[in-house]
Amino acid sequence: MEQKKQNPTIRLGPMGRGGPPPHERMGMPQEKAKNAKGTLKRLLKYIGKNKYLLFSLIGVMIVITLLSLLAPVLQASAIDTFTLDENRLNVDFDSLIKIMIFLAGTYLLQSVLTYLQGIFAAKLSQSTVRIMRDDLFSKISYLPLKYIDTHQHGDIMSRMTNDVENISNTVSQSIASLFSGVIMLVGCLCIMVYYSPLLTLISLVSVGLTLLVTKYLSKFMRKFFPMQQSLLGSLNGHIEEMVTGYKTVVAFGREEKAKEEFNEISENLRKTAIKAQICGGIMGPCMNFIGNIGFLLIASFGGLLVWSGFNPIAPAGLLTVGTIQAFISYSKQFTRPINELAQQYAAIQTALAGAERVFEIMDNPSEIDEGKTDIDIESVKGDINFKNVDFSYVEGQPVLKGFDFWVKSGQKIAIVGATGSGKTTIVNLLTRFYEIDGGTITLDGRDIREIPKEQLRRSIGIVLQDTVIFSDTIAQNIRYGKLDASDDEIKSAAKTARVSDFAEVLQDGYDTMLTESGSNLSQGQRQLISISRAVLSDPKILILDEATSSIDTRTEMHIQEAMLALMKDRTSLIIAHRLSTIRDADKIVVISSGKVVEAGSHEELIEQKGCYYQLYQNQFAGIAT
Repeated sequence: MEQKKQNPTIRLGPMGRGGPPPHERMGMPQEKAKNAKGTLKRLLKYIGKNKYLLFSLIGVMIVITLLSLLAPVLQASAIDTFTLDENRLNVDFDSLIKIMIFLAGTYLLQSVLTYLQGIFAAKLSQSTVRIMRDDLFSKISYLPLKYIDTHQHGDIMSRMTNDVENISNTVSQSIASLFSGVIMLVGCLCIMVYYSPLLTLISLVSVGLTLLVTKYLSKFMRKFFPMQQSLLGSLNGHIEEMVTGYKTVVAFGREEKAKEEFNEISENLRKTAIKAQICGGIMGPCMNFIGNIGFLLIASFGGLLVWSGFNPIAPAGLLTVGTIQAFISYSKQFTRPINELAQQYAAIQTALAGAERVFEIMDNPSEIDEGKTDIDIESVKGDINFKNVDFSYVEGQPVLKGFDFWVKSGQKIAIVGATGSGKTTIVNLLTRFYEIDGGTITLDGRDIREIPKEQLRRSIGIVLQDTVIFSDTIAQNIRYGKLDASDDEIKSAAKTARVSDFAEVLQDGYDTMLTESGSNLSQGQRQLISISRAVLSDPKILILDEATSSIDTRTEMHIQEAMLALMKDRTSLIIAHRLSTIRDADKIVVISSGKVVEAGSHEELIEQKGCYYQLYQNQFAGIAT
């Protein structure tokens, strides 16, 4: 079996049931374009990372622009080869043919370079967003778990896909226009002044109108386009939740409710998108109308100047029919970059809004890891001590208060308590998925904050109630517990966790490809694969968070010996609601309201007739009526 390369994995949600409250996890994002200049500056830095492509694109655009500036001069020269002498039309055919050949070559070269421009622009945009996606994915991989818990997963994915794709489209379409536009504006202005300063002033009237309209419409675009991107992220988040929880939606008959929520978000998106697209779409027609007004003014006043022979302070001298035609072409080219920028303003605003949403994730602080003292994982004993620990997911709502908890090396400790008592929070803090507010947690007498997180977590093996199965083979899912494991080690771990019972009867065996979230396996089979990962990783500390809750009683009995063997001589924390699975624990700890209220063996706690006794009676003896 070929071993596949494993990629960094994003943590996908709260660990067990001890995460932040639902109202925080479901919060809707309210992004706005707060700093367009800063966002643009950062985006240009990403574009500048591909210097070869950028300079190639700029070089091609310079040549294309110069050819565009040359073409009207050649057209004017061609027109001026026709002269009228005593009511007779004369044509300088030799000059006309030479000019036409040169003009055809200019257009051909311009077409070839425009094709190259498209290639360079596409490569530049894709290279830019590839670097951005890599940075974004790397950032998400190392974000604190709290960020993943308190943000919609669909919205995070929307930033990775929709927002980055908008950036890609804008870079490929707008970069060339922006660079060529500057050169075109300067070149056209110089040539127009050379032909006629007076006509140049007249043509600038249309430019002033263009700037006023652009400024007015921009106010609305800056409002609606960021709102549109935010609503799109919310819509993706809702869809992701509905698809992931589809069985729950159907089981509770909430299809209509899901549709209503979807329609509400979709309707808000529709209204906002219409307003955004209207603002963006009206820009083009307005610019065309203003441009046509400008052409009318130039043609009228230019014809008057040719008829009167009046063209003050013009280095080119008197105007001709050919130069008027060239002036009209230059005037059109002068306004074209402004019109294009106006028409692309909507796309640019969308890209900037998306880039700001992407940078917002990048600007979040990564997981804090101040651990500087390395540990020898093989020599970890597993002595764990929580001393006067305080912790809360939401400020002012403590989950643990002055919590004290001691586990000796090799002990098998069961943790029980009502839902929300803080059982899974202990695991979250021990693995440093969350940071404590006060007190200390030590491993073998050393504060876990001094230990590098990577080493700390490698010494701990976790089997969660909510299993995570990747879209890969059974073997590769097991290998996730130890990336360099051999095939024999994988099969041995699978046999210990009884994965072999169903894997070896499948047509492709351990090479069977699992679908998303392992939906082609039963919940119990997915749990067994999760257990086999822990077996393969051979950790010094083992945490079982309702590890067998999805396995039927018969299967659970079959793997009890394997689980006992796995926990032998190993510090083990067992979080369980099924009390029958923890009777053999060295010590049972009962947690209530964030504190240890009872501790002892099963028999001792039954004799005390306290909290554990009540839990046991409710589960096995029934509630007296």
